[in-house]
Order: sequence, then structure tokens, then C-alpha cells
Amino acid sequence: MENEKHKLVVIVGSVREGRFGPVVASWVAEQAAAHGGFEVEVVDLAEIDVPLSLPAVSPKYAGDDYPRPAGMESLTSALEAADAFIVVTPEYNHSYPASLKAAIDWHFTQWTAKPVAFVSYGGAAGGRHAVLHLENVLTELHAVTVRDGLAFPNYFTAWQDGRPLDPEAAGYAKTLLEQLSWWAAALHTARQTAPYPA
Repeated sequence: MENEKHKLVVIVGSVREGRFGPVVASWVAEQAAAHGGFEVEVVDLAEIDVPLSLPAVSPKYAGDDYPRPAGMESLTSALEAADAFIVVTPEYNHSYPASLKAAIDWHFTQWTAKPVAFVSYGGAAGGRHAVLHLENVLTELHAVTVRDGLAFPNYFTAWQDGRPLDPEAAGYAKTLLEQLSWWAAALHTARQTAPYPA
């Protein structure tokens, strides 16, 4: 397992017009690829049909029979195959976007016993309120949230030419990726060894 690459899905959480998320996600994916421990896929929620209306039954109990829209198939497949996630989120009104909540709620087992790290951006708080809320939600789905994340306060002045101006940002990203890699390996082995008792 030591030299095995784990499947990492980087999720662009915002679908707002003029959003900055794809810029952040592209840089994050670049850092993850350079890390060497991951096979990286970027999933942009703006390119996927994610309705806000949900079926009556919970995806936890419906399992493979859960009636998802055909346009969501690529998202579901990516989440299912992933060993780890990085959620890239802005902060809207002290929380995260509805698009991200909908994408989370349409799934359940796809998150279970997998690690999730966060990269946020926003105004003075750098998206930290959004991350606090996401940690609560994903813990409920039995995901494991990684402690060290990346936050970019006042991103509109803190980035240039698709890269953060903070010279320490790459180092923080490396710490996040090291923790995520450790959890990805540990939880992959655990899921292969025994079913998670959700």
C-alpha cells in the first residue's frame, strides 16, 4: 500500500456566476498531483445536474436503488470510486453554497469511512465558517474530516495569475495532503478488511 496512489476527488463547490472556485481547485489539484500520492480528479458541480428536490427515501437506506437523475451519474461514480476528497468552498452568508449541500445530500455511502479535507476562500474569515458547517454535516455521514485545511482570506487580493501570493501556501497544502494521504491509506485498508458499521 505504501507506493499505491489513492483516488482523490477535488470538488468545486460553488456554481455562482463569476465564481473563483475553479481557480482555487486547479491550484489545489496541481499541488495534489505534485505530492505524488494521489490520482487526482476535479469535479465541478456547475457541470452536473444537482437538483435541490430530493426523493422521499434516504440514500442511506435505498442504497444502489436510490433514484438519482441521469445527469448526476458522473458525480456519483466519482464519489463512489474516491478514496479521499478535497472540498473547495467559498463562504456565502457565513456558510457554504446550496449546490454543495445538495450534492452531499444526494449521497450517503459514497462518503462513508473516507477522509475529507477543506480548502476555503472568502472575505476576512477566509471561508472558515463554511468549513465548520461542512465538518458537522460530513461527520454525520461517517466521513473523517482532516484537521489541517487551507483558508484564503480576502482571496480577491491574495491571488495573482492563478496562484496564491502567500509563499507559505504550498507548505500548508503539503501538510493537508500528507494528512489526507495517511487517512486515505488507513481507511482504504480498513474498508477492505471489514465493512464499516454504519
